[in-house]
Formats: sequence, structure tokens, C-alpha cells
Amino acid sequence: MIVCEDLISLISVFPDFVQIPLKSYSTNSKLMEIVFDIGKYPEARFTSGVVILAPRIICRQDMHYVLKRITAFNDKNRAGINKTLHRISCLKNREDQIIGLTCRVGRSIIGSTNKIRDILLHDKSILILGKPGSGKTTIIREIARIFSNELEKRVVIVDTSNEIAGDNDVPHVAVGRARRLQVKKFDLQHQVLIEAVENHMPEVIIIDEISTETETLSARTIAERGVQLIATAHGNSLVNLVKNPILVNLIGGIQSVTLSDQSAKLRNTKKSVLERQFAATFDLIIEISSSDSWIIYDKVEEAVDLILNGENTNGQARLDLMTHLEINYP
Repeated sequence: MIVCEDLISLISVFPDFVQIPLKSYSTNSKLMEIVFDIGKYPEARFTSGVVILAPRIICRQDMHYVLKRITAFNDKNRAGINKTLHRISCLKNREDQIIGLTCRVGRSIIGSTNKIRDILLHDKSILILGKPGSGKTTIIREIARIFSNELEKRVVIVDTSNEIAGDNDVPHVAVGRARRLQVKKFDLQHQVLIEAVENHMPEVIIIDEISTETETLSARTIAERGVQLIATAHGNSLVNLVKNPILVNLIGGIQSVTLSDQSAKLRNTKKSVLERQFAATFDLIIEISSSDSWIIYDKVEEAVDLILNGENTNGQARLDLMTHLEINYP
């Protein structure tokens, strides 16, 4: 796999007392995020642990230095750096003043979807589940590139936080020829999803972080119109998704059904049971258990029904044993 990152652009927004130690680390490619809070020491968080960058307390002047060099924050308190994939989130006090920053490194990884390459050749709607920081956005970014460049599909990204294609009017090269719709406010995401279908004739729509009831309804509407949907959601597993009262609607919803005495006896169950309510929005679900190990459910409705019946459902494990080639640009 080829890892492409622009750490120089991220590091350069900080004062020298943060820049200099960051540049000295030979493991920058393992850098996950930088934490920059007023009244504390600056921290760098690597995959291997946390490092204090300098024995100097961050002051408001230091914070202003950084804020001048990044884009404006949106209604989700997220900003970015022009022409990069890095994401910056802020902490605010009661007076709405910014007192802390979490600066997450954004990377494009060519080859990050190799273990599901065969799946991408079919027109299946895919939901990717994983914890925050598990690499879901990196994966859908690479899917956008493959679909638009290699498979020559009409791809539209609904980019609520500008995290998929970068915080710039021109989408980052990492998403290939995919087009991108920006979202003015987070609570308008579901409307922009429908707008993408109605106005831009996509074959594929890509969206990060489905989390609200209106977004799940919009996703169902898109699927019913025959558009392939690629999306992510926070969650550890398919079992957790079934228990989520909002996101469960992405996989068919749940309803309580009262059986007759005869039916309950035939099924060997209680009279009151849980059943899937309607067809699942997604054909396939991917659990990101780690960067090298994914679990694939290619028969979502069957898997959900088994879970509701209290039975075990085993997905298909896919491992990635490929080495990484890391590139720091520009």
C-alpha cells in the first residue's frame, strides 16, 4: 500500500516550539493527532503512545497563531487546512472562545481497500462500521478514487465536514474524479443527500458518518431509487448496530411481533419476538476490527434475522498482510 500524507502543511501551522520537535521525530508517519490546549503542554499522539512535545505551557497568543493559519470552524466545531485532508476540531469555553484543538492527521492510502477489491466490482451498497479513528474515512476516500477513476462511475461525495475530500473548493486528488457536495450546516446533510440524487445523476453516493434518523431515512430513499450508497457509521459490530435505536433502520429496523400459540410452539420461541421490519438499506456491511482485519457480512438481512433469533452469525474475516510504502508530500 502507498500512504500519502502532507504532514508539512499540518506541522507548519504551529509555533516553532511545536514545529521543531515534531520535525525531529522519525516516526511522523505513525502520527495520529496533535493536541493543543491552552494551559497545558502540547502533545503528539502516535500509534505507539503519547509524547509531550515541549515543556512549555500553551497560551492564548499561541492559540491565535494557529487559528490564523487554518480555515473557519463549522457548526460541528471542525476546521481544516487548505488543500489537505487534515481535520482540526476545537474545544470552546462558555464564552464561545476556542481553548483547545485536536488536530487529526488525514491520509490517503492507495491500496487500503485491496482486501475487498472483488466486492467493489459489484454494484453493492456498503456500510462501514468502526470506532472513531479506525480509518473509515480513509477507506471511503479510496473507494471514491477507485469508482471514479478505475471503474469510471459517476461518483458524488456528500462531504459534511470536508473531511473526505479536504477543506478546499477543489476536491483533493485522493478522491480521483469524484464530485463533491459541501454541506453548509450539519443538520442539512440529509437534504443534501437527496439533492445529490435529484440534481447530479450519480451512480454512486458516498457519505461519512450517518448518525441521525433523518439521515437514515434519506439513505433508504437513495437505495430505493437504485443509487449505490457507500457510507460509514460509528459502531463496534453488527450486533451493536442492531441494538442502536436509530441506526438499526439502516439494516431493516426492528418490530415486536406477537405470535399465536401454535406459531410460538412451532418456532420454539416466546409469543413475543423481534423481527426485521423492512428490507435493509445496505447489501453488505464491513466491520473494521483493526487496520489489518475486517469482518464482511455479505448477506445483511440473513445476518440480522439470525441475531434477532438469538443465533450466532459469523462474518467472513479478511486479513491484509501487505507492506506499506509511506510517502510524505509535497
